[in-house]
Amino acid sequence: MTGGIPGADVFFVLMGAVMVLAMHAGFAFLEAGTVRRKSQVNALMKILSDLAISTVAYFFIGYAVAYGVDFFTGADVLTGEAGDAFGASGYDLVMFFFLMTFAAAIPAIISGGIAERARFGPQLLATAVLVGVFYPLFEGMVWNDRLGFQTLMNGLFDAGFHDFAGSVVVHGVGGFMALGAVIMLGARQGRYTKAGRLVALPPSNIPYLALGSWILCVGWFGFNVMSAGTVEAATGLVAINSLMAMAGGILTGLFVGRYDPGFLHNGALAGLVAVCAGSDIMHPIGALVTGGVAGVLFIYTFEACQTRLKLDDVLGVWPLHGLCGVWGGIACGIFGLEALGGLGGVSLPAQITGSLAGAVYAGLAGLLVYGGLRVLIGIRMDEEDEFRGPDLAIHQIAAYPEDEAARH
Repeated sequence: MTGGIPGADVFFVLMGAVMVLAMHAGFAFLEAGTVRRKSQVNALMKILSDLAISTVAYFFIGYAVAYGVDFFTGADVLTGEAGDAFGASGYDLVMFFFLMTFAAAIPAIISGGIAERARFGPQLLATAVLVGVFYPLFEGMVWNDRLGFQTLMNGLFDAGFHDFAGSVVVHGVGGFMALGAVIMLGARQGRYTKAGRLVALPPSNIPYLALGSWILCVGWFGFNVMSAGTVEAATGLVAINSLMAMAGGILTGLFVGRYDPGFLHNGALAGLVAVCAGSDIMHPIGALVTGGVAGVLFIYTFEACQTRLKLDDVLGVWPLHGLCGVWGGIACGIFGLEALGGLGGVSLPAQITGSLAGAVYAGLAGLLVYGGLRVLIGIRMDEEDEFRGPDLAIHQIAAYPEDEAARH
């Protein structure tokens, strides 16, 4: 229920939902620019298809799992015209829209990790299960005290687990679910030699990659600021902290990443992932440090994944969303403290516990869902189709069809 001016709050949340919806174009172009040319169409197809599956799964199942609310009633009730079960002017409907775009970020994150070798149908099925059941269960635990999670945290630490805009709930969970998927799929053909040496598979389109990052950065201000839920609760602190964290991630991505465009543009995203949890309570200098550390964390863990762990996480979504998300949850318990210029009301032990709980839960969920699908129906393309690329093998068209025609 909204406590302010209904129409203004509806418009406020609606604009946030539209901004986060636009972020899915960012996910699409970031992936399309990072994968090889033979996988660009598949990247674009996955993100949009997953969005539709997420909408339906979250509408019919996921929102009820998280918040105990369903939409099986008349439109007069849904818009608040009959009774008070739903907010006036359809406020709860736009809140569903807003939170659905968060839920749809889960398969969009996973998509980047499993790119270039995952079968299309099983991925859509995984999306339905994850968005319908596993993601909203943890979402409800943190944001709605489902299963008494926040009550337990308050009892143990005299403070709940604070995650204002989803460093852990969205990004950490998405990143660790992706880790399970990447493990179950295995590496792409030719990614490693028989001796285990990494083979470079360079991005296909740096401008696409950069465009994807830019779209995500702009949309993120809707992701964070509009998480307040009402005009009255909105604060400029969230906006400036998001900006400072983004700048911190860009600067460390630039210099620690040795001027690499991939590290630069993903550094911005690492900073934004990390600041979500505490953007409403940190001092801007704390946000700057949080984003800068996230940029460094992404660079070193991305390289370690590819070279040491032999995890072929194509876009580095586990380091970017999973590890930087967990760092953001912990950083909230550091830079949110009054002693470091924050607004207080947080506990570092609670933040560590909640962040690690989200990581473990999501990792197990990813292994369970993708491991189960691998056993039941298979999740990986066959060798010949993978060699041709998913664009031709699955969608029967290349990103540059005139080039294909010229070859023949």
